[in-house]
Amino acid sequence: MTDSAPTDGQPVAPTPQPPAVVPAAPADAPEAPPAKLWDRMREDPQYAPEHLALEAVRRLGPEAAHWAVRARAEQPGVSAEVLAEQAARKFVNRARLSGAVSGAAGLPGAVLDVGVLAWTQARMVLHIAAAYGVDPVHTDRATDLLVLQKVHKVAETARLALGVAAGRERAGALFGSGGQPALGKVMLRLGVRLAQMAGVRAAKRIFAKVVPGAAIILGTWANSSATKDLAERSRALYRQYGGGTVPEPRRP
Repeated sequence: MTDSAPTDGQPVAPTPQPPAVVPAAPADAPEAPPAKLWDRMREDPQYAPEHLALEAVRRLGPEAAHWAVRARAEQPGVSAEVLAEQAARKFVNRARLSGAVSGAAGLPGAVLDVGVLAWTQARMVLHIAAAYGVDPVHTDRATDLLVLQKVHKVAETARLALGVAAGRERAGALFGSGGQPALGKVMLRLGVRLAQMAGVRAAKRIFAKVVPGAAIILGTWANSSATKDLAERSRALYRQYGGGTVPEPRRP
């Protein structure tokens, strides 16, 4: 609601505002990397983080935008800080569960887990961006993801890598994939690149595989810890664009 100007020194009752219109929820917001994305990353493991970041913005950005609009409609006057905290808590919990599930599945599950974890973290970052009024579907969010997840140190190199990945994606669609190395080697490269993106050291995964009974505990701890750290970095980045109630998403 908006207060009207005072008359003769007396406050005037606030003017009622129409309720926010909440758009229909996006139909396609997968909980894990889609099968086609896994295929793309397996075919091009060197650029797996870039492929994941691009797909996350395309597939998860609309969901984050819808969530922010709905949350503000359901919680009138809610601050960006509160919304960001809600998003962080939700996805840290999901990351913790992901670690417990994959930890029981051995090495193949560990590779899947770091992919799911990186996807969950990307989802969290986009929700935090939306909480602060930053457009989660803008292509710059893919750059943000790669820098926040420490795949690249600066935005310029992240943008260059995204451009390369996008070009390779188009070339693959046009000409098909060339000869691929052995599956084991591909999975190793893919796992290392995704672990780098998710903030989980490959050594921790190896330890979890080798030591009986350690997988579930270590996977849970590593996932939640890495996701909490990412949430703090994301909030620090997007906080500069809005600290109070943000009515509409905007692009920095």
